Amino acid sequence: MSGKVFLSFKKVSKYFPGVIACDKIDLDIYRGEVHTLLGENGAGKSTLMNLLYGLYHVDEGEILIDGSSVSIHSPGDAIDLGIGMIHQHFMLIPVFTVLENIILGQRSGKPPLLQLETFRRQVSEVAGRFGIDVDLDAVVEDLAVGMQQKVEILKALYRGARILILDEPTSVLTPQESQDLFRMLEDLKKQGCTILFISHKMIEVMQISDRITVLRDGKVIETVDRHKTTPRQLCTLMVCRDVSFEIEKEESDPGEEVLRLEGISLQNKGGLFLLRDISLRVCAGEILGIAGVDGNGQKPLAKVISGLQKPGSGDIYMFGQNITGENTRSRIEKGLSYVPADRRRDGLVTDFRIWENCILEIFYTKPFTRGFTLNARYSHEFARRVIREYDIKTPDENVPVKNLSGGNQQRVVIGREISKNPRLLLVVQPTWGLDVAACEFVYNRLLEERNKGTAILLISTELEEVRSLSDRLMVLFKGEIMGEVDPRTVGPAETGLMMAGEKRDKSIPVV
Repeated sequence: MSGKVFLSFKKVSKYFPGVIACDKIDLDIYRGEVHTLLGENGAGKSTLMNLLYGLYHVDEGEILIDGSSVSIHSPGDAIDLGIGMIHQHFMLIPVFTVLENIILGQRSGKPPLLQLETFRRQVSEVAGRFGIDVDLDAVVEDLAVGMQQKVEILKALYRGARILILDEPTSVLTPQESQDLFRMLEDLKKQGCTILFISHKMIEVMQISDRITVLRDGKVIETVDRHKTTPRQLCTLMVCRDVSFEIEKEESDPGEEVLRLEGISLQNKGGLFLLRDISLRVCAGEILGIAGVDGNGQKPLAKVISGLQKPGSGDIYMFGQNITGENTRSRIEKGLSYVPADRRRDGLVTDFRIWENCILEIFYTKPFTRGFTLNARYSHEFARRVIREYDIKTPDENVPVKNLSGGNQQRVVIGREISKNPRLLLVVQPTWGLDVAACEFVYNRLLEERNKGTAILLISTELEEVRSLSDRLMVLFKGEIMGEVDPRTVGPAETGLMMAGEKRDKSIPVV
């Protein structure tokens, strides 16, 4: 880190209807540093980075690079200025090779000839310069998730990125892959790359950052040196109160069996197994965790349990009844609540208002309906209660959900599902996009539900989260259970190996 200012935001503001997302932000970023942005949901972190990458336009203020004011109206402008963004969900074409993905959209020097070997030589030179070892002829869909992320970074570097924006980059990685990423970022930093890092994981923030800027309500609160602060101090800056990092839970006292899967398998149209011989059981008053890197069968498993997809073989039992052929509404009426991984696609109707989203699955039941008419007064009261209890940042319940930040959208889904007093709670990625204080709140609510006797199946790619909350833990890899462990006695290293495909021989048997 040189200590020389390379990138500056000067009185930068961004407004949305009824919301000041960024409020006169002043921020200096040094050349060759890892600079982390921290803040609650809706604090302005992602909005500020989207302004830098040209996904949003600056309403007031200016952005300077190397002391010169720049105009960024599109991602194309950002790329031309040497800015690259590594999105949480990779922007790669699975059936293309690594080389084809990297050069996609680039102009040939001798059109209409592709000059593939020229591109190969150029990409290889960039990869060698930055120490990125990747097979350019490998098909992307055949690569591990961590390697795909390296391809995204190489693509940005090949296009001349001097500034790299990484938004929650470890959310799809195993612990080992996360450490590989951090080593790569250290190497890039030494070669002069400036890295802007957004993360809610305090452990990795303290490991990788040089400096940390805390935002609150669209304003910069403070910028601190990593060596001169602590996670507790950072959390206090973020939310103006102490946040507990320890999840304290009572010993579970499992009751009756609520959910049982026997030999569930599912194949796609090409015959590839999405799920292979899945058997598990969840009892009242316990949390069964399913760990695994994203894309290893979590979504198909959740869809099969929720009734959105029928399994190819096997049986599903709820409260002792075979419900394999029953639809989603029937399962909800039996006591299922479902928090999906993709809130925007599967959990919300974003054009609907908050109160309408709060009653999506129960609008036809009493007291939400009276005869053939909707009980609007009760529906609004219910939504206001969810907003209040789950601290959703909104002027009122009539705001369209699409106008909320991602974290507040997640709170709407979680609040709605828990407020239905479920008997079985299927939760996938419950804290995705939530800040540390909101995570603490969700963890406490899940444990409250468990202590009330709710059966909870928790599917999460956040290893520490699922280890800390679960009474029993299973690991899913390529649609297959690698084994079951006691999270109190089996550490993250061994669990991480299972997430990478290593079966555990001495698993706890499924009764």
